[in-house]
Amino acid sequence: MGLLDGKVALITGAARGIGKAIALKFASEGASIAFTDLVINEAAEETVAEISAFGVKVKAYASNAANFDETQAVVAEIEKEFGRIDILVNNAGITKDGLVMRMSEAQWDAVIDVNMKSAFNFLHAVVPIMARQRSGSIINMASIAGQTGNPGQVNYSASKAGLIAMAKSVAKEMGPRGIRANAIAPGYVLTEMTEVLPQAVKDEFIKLIPLKRGATVEEIANTALYLGSDLSSYVTGQVIAVNGGMYC
Repeated sequence: MGLLDGKVALITGAARGIGKAIALKFASEGASIAFTDLVINEAAEETVAEISAFGVKVKAYASNAANFDETQAVVAEIEKEFGRIDILVNNAGITKDGLVMRMSEAQWDAVIDVNMKSAFNFLHAVVPIMARQRSGSIINMASIAGQTGNPGQVNYSASKAGLIAMAKSVAKEMGPRGIRANAIAPGYVLTEMTEVLPQAVKDEFIKLIPLKRGATVEEIANTALYLGSDLSSYVTGQVIAVNGGMYC
């Protein structure tokens, strides 16, 4: 028996990285998986194959999470295909860094649209489904940057702080309907995105972390599993920091 047997999870931006790790973890615990990405390319197809190996139902959907109408359409398609949606993970995200005095309006808009407006789009489409079910777990993938701010990332930090506030607000609104909403705030995570950073930058991160290492994507996925399952049945409106003590 898996922790998520009979559940359907919808994960945005899950073709690779943290989203993929969450999809695999959920599938290993029995959940059927619907995931979205901007395009369904070879990486997404490989993710589908890896999830399928767990013997669960899985389907990938091409969708621009920042587009309201596309999100409404894809969620309707997922509900029709899977019959229900029990877990929503708002994971889609990008970075377009720059100092605030040099940041372009386009850089600001792109990050806010993909990181935060996309979460609103999916909440707007999925919450009514969960309300009819009288149950559901929503997980917003935030960041330590949304708690502390980060130089050169005013757009990214603002978007991640917004995801935290959104989770807290939805928790208050939808708790009476049996819907829980929480956020995960990872610190320095070992992903393709951080792998390309100069070694000196990575060394500086490690100096700030009491555990003296970055997190694996599996460690982030373990936290998502806790929030997505009934292990956290009385946890809502919370931010779980997975940062090795970098910010306490």
